[in-house]
This record gives sequence, C-alpha cells and structure tokens, in this order.
Amino acid sequence: MQHVTVHVVREDAPMAALVLADCGVFNPESAHALGKILPELPGSQYRELYVSARAYLEKLLACGPEPAEIPPPPARRQVSREELAQLEDSLKHLWVECSQRQEAQRRMEEERGRVRQLLDTLDQFAELDIDLAILQQTGKRFLDIQVGTLPATNLPRLREAASLAGYIISSFSESQGMAHAIAAGPMGREGEIRAVLQAAGWQEVKVPEEFRDRPEIVREKLLARLRQTEDDVASHCAASEQMLTGARPSLLAAAQTLALAEPYVELVGEALRGRGGLSLISGWVPRDKVASLEQALREQIGERFHLTLRDPSSAERSRVPSVVEYYSWLRPFATLVRNYGVPRYGEIDPTVLFAGSFVLMFGMMFGDIGQGAVIALAGLAFWRKLRGFGPFVMSIGVSSMVFGWLYGSIFGIEHLVHPLWMSPMHDPVRMLTLALYWGIGFILFATALTVINRINEGDILGALFDGKGLAGLLFYAGAIYSLYHSFQGHFGALELAALIIPMAAILAYKWHENRGPFGERVLVVLIEGFETVMGYFANTLSFLRVAAFSLNHVALFLAVFTIANMMGTAGHWITVTIGNIFVLVLEGAIVAIQVLRLEYYEGFSRFFSGDGREFRPLRPVSRTNKSKPA
Repeated sequence: MQHVTVHVVREDAPMAALVLADCGVFNPESAHALGKILPELPGSQYRELYVSARAYLEKLLACGPEPAEIPPPPARRQVSREELAQLEDSLKHLWVECSQRQEAQRRMEEERGRVRQLLDTLDQFAELDIDLAILQQTGKRFLDIQVGTLPATNLPRLREAASLAGYIISSFSESQGMAHAIAAGPMGREGEIRAVLQAAGWQEVKVPEEFRDRPEIVREKLLARLRQTEDDVASHCAASEQMLTGARPSLLAAAQTLALAEPYVELVGEALRGRGGLSLISGWVPRDKVASLEQALREQIGERFHLTLRDPSSAERSRVPSVVEYYSWLRPFATLVRNYGVPRYGEIDPTVLFAGSFVLMFGMMFGDIGQGAVIALAGLAFWRKLRGFGPFVMSIGVSSMVFGWLYGSIFGIEHLVHPLWMSPMHDPVRMLTLALYWGIGFILFATALTVINRINEGDILGALFDGKGLAGLLFYAGAIYSLYHSFQGHFGALELAALIIPMAAILAYKWHENRGPFGERVLVVLIEGFETVMGYFANTLSFLRVAAFSLNHVALFLAVFTIANMMGTAGHWITVTIGNIFVLVLEGAIVAIQVLRLEYYEGFSRFFSGDGREFRPLRPVSRTNKSKPA
C-alpha cells in the first residue's frame, strides 16, 4: 500500500475524481495535516447542490412505480457546477409540482374516507323514518332530543325513570346487546335526565351535520358524493402517473448525471483540499495499482497533474487500509472475523486459520453422522435464505459427519457404525488429553503469529521479550516440557532453566516498559509476570471444553435413550426423535458459541489487534446506480 497525493488544477478535480472512481483502487484519506498549507475546501457549493438534487431525485423516484435499473452513464464526462445547479433547479420544480399533486390527492382520499365513515354511521339510523335533522341539537328551543346507546337490558328501567322527568325513551335499533335510542323531553330539564342516563350506561351519539334528510335520501346523496370523490381520485392518480411517466427519461438522465458527480462529492471535505487554482486529493492505493492509476489519469487530463508517492510511516500504520478479498466460501468466516475487528495493515489476516480451526473444533465437539448430515442438508436447502452463510453451515455439518464416523455415532446410536477411531465415552481420559494437546498447539501457534505481527509493526523488543512474544512462547514451551518431565520423575537444571530464563526476560521487559516509582514498578512487574503465567495455563485449560462437549454429546444421548427404553415402541421412537431435535438445536448452538469463544478469547486476543481499516475505494460510476439512489 502506498500513500498517493494527486495534484491537479481546480477545474480538473471533478474529472480526476471520476478517473479515481473508475479505477476502483483509490481509498480517500484525510488531508487534514495539510490544512495550514491548503486551507480551502474546494467543491463545498458543488456538494450542497448535489445533496439537494439527490434528495429531490429520491423523492421523485419514490412517488412513482419502482423504476427500472438505471443504466450507467453513456460516457465519462465532467459535470460542471453550473450544470449541477440547473439540474437541481429542474428537479426542485418537478418536485414542487409532484408534492402539490400529492397534497391534492391526500385531501381527496381524506374526503373519500370521511364519506365512507358517514355511510357507516348512517347504518345506525337506517331504521328511522324521520328527517335526521330533527335529532341534531342546533335550533331546538322547546324540545330536548338526545341520541345515544346503552345496554339493552337497561332499557325498560330507563324508560320508567325517564318518564318521571317527563322524557320519552324510544329504541330504534339493537345489535350485540347494545340498543340505539332517542331520549326526548322538554327543554330546561336536561340536568335531571343527565343523571338518569348516566346511571343506565348511556353513551351519547352525535348526529353528523350532513344528515339533514331521511336516511334513504341521505344515503343516496352520500353514495353520489363517494362516486364523485372516487372518480376524482382515479383521474388525479392517472394524471400524476402520466406526469411521472413522462418525466421518467429526464429522471433517469438526472440519476446518470448525479452518478458522474458523485465521486467528486465523496472527495469534498477532508480528502480534497486546495489553494487558489490548485487542488490536492490524497488517499491510499495498492502498490501494484499505482502505474495503472497514473496511466488512466494521463489519458483523461493529459499532463496537468502530478503524483506524489510514499510508503506508510510507522506512526500511521493504524490508519492505512487493509485490502481484504476472499473466495465466496470464506466470506461467512470473514464476517465472523469482522465481528471481532478488521486486520491492521501488515497484520496477518486470521480468516483462513479461523475457518479451519472453527470447523475442526465444531466437529470434535459435535461429532455425529446423522445430525451432521441434517446440518449440511439444511445449509444446502436454505442456501439463499442463509444470506451467504450456506458454506459455513455445510462445512460444520460435514465436519460433524467426519467426526461422527471417527466416534461411531449416528443420531446418538453407537452400535450401528463401527468407530474408525474411538467413542469419547469409552476413553474420556484419552479425549481430555487430546483436547489438552490441541490447546497447547493452538496457543503456541497463536503466540508465534503475535511475534510475526509485532516484527512487521517494527516492535522488535515486544516481539522478542513480551509475555505474548517470543519470551512468552519459550516460557510456555519450557513449562510444558518441565511438567512432562516432572510426571516422568525427572526435573533437573535444564527444566529449571527452561522456566527461569524466559521468565527473567519477560520481567526485565516489563521493568523496562514501566516508568513509575520504584515500589510501584516492582509491584506492577510482579503482577504482570504472574498474569502472564496464569494466562497461559488458564487459556490451556479452556480447551478442555473441546473434550467436555464431545463427552456431553454422548451423555445427552444416554439420557435420551434411557427414557426412550422405558416406553413402548411408538413412545420410544417419538422420544428419540424429540431428543435428537433437542440435542441438535440446543447443544449445536451452544457448541458453536463455545468454539467462537475459544477463537476470540484464546486465539484472537493474543495476535490479532482488529483495529484496522478496511480498504474502501471510491466506487466506480457504474456501481453507484441502483434501482433507487442511496
């Protein structure tokens, strides 16, 4: 990776941005350090026009039907600020017209909804053969009329109580236990009847202003009004659609123009700075792509540019983007690695190692031919729905099948297939020993990667003498060697030296790194040295879970078959089926989580910083066009 600075005259900056985008190898980088020399930020107005035009375009495209795929621009050309301003203005006027039409349509639809609601309300008064205007409160001087609903069971008692206040209660419809009624009486006695009505559960019903005739006549008027409103909505929608259809070619052309302007807009800000007539674009380019980038610039803008190249400095390595590309089958594993972090520039990408060790450990912990086949077939059957994780599911399923053959287990049954190796439950000590050896190898390999990464970063002292460097690796290997010989009954000077010499180097390095007072320095060194020792052995013991879950898998099936054997034939197979589903779903998920934990905390935490930046080049113009602008 090389840092590239493109010096161009201001007028050529948009075309240079197009070239950089089409090459697809230029990752913009902040030029903030040059702020004093180049204080201007060219293209600010250009960007404002672009953002405004893009917003109008998105709104217009959202108004009509889903647009077809927007083709790439017919030719690479520079979009001037004047052209962009004209485009923004035309899109603005088109959007104003469209929004006015939308507002008119909204009012029509509200009117249609209100008429439908009035028709539903009118159904409550369909049984009445009177002018509904009589039931409205306006203009009543001598007669108090109230319309409402109440529980039908309360109607007889209400009639008796209302008669004492001089009111008549007349019911005109009943549905679902509720009665619709009219209460009529002399004016001036509303206070007396109000308490009676409330006690009976009366709920007042307002008669709409539109109801000023008999129900059947009101219905005819409302239906005519509804038909007219629906005709207005339909004609308005047709006119709006015709307008948008007619504008579709200009909208597609606008999208193409904005696509040509987008690369320059992406650079506006920190990556593009200038002074006077000079503009400067800075970023990162893979070393083997610099020549092709320079040739592309020369073809478009001749000799009116200058490239400045340099290698990344040690201080900015954390900011240098890392180019990460994978085969399709590795992408799901890469996604899990990205959940932890992105490799720093120059750091070993752990994706391939992660994929291999994850698949291997899952099979060791969940070895079963039948259940592995179910997982693999599920990955194949739901390949598209898994959104790229099909290879991941299939690989762990195949690994489970392979270890199922080694263990001699098919759906938990261990007498149908002869094990190619051994059944975990028949030799648990051997299984635990294998897991311990696996953990030792895993940690040694991870620590070796740490040494390489630190050397690549230029941290030679840390690579050689840190607890996670070469000294730590030698101490760990020496500790394993010493323990092995101790169990053999031999512990001599060689074993003691294998422990003391690396630990002394680690403590000396810790002493060199800490600059506090003497007492604090001693305490910190002792604590960090102790933490190094305990960390290695605690990490090693964590790998015993590889054997523990392989034993747990067998133990769960022993429990399932013990319960199944206590039942009849039908109950036996039902229990076995449910037990297999339970083990497949629950234990399978737990095993996947535990393997991921081992990878993250016992592996990645040793050698993988994960604080890098992914290489994100300017997008080629042909890739910026989607069905709807983003």
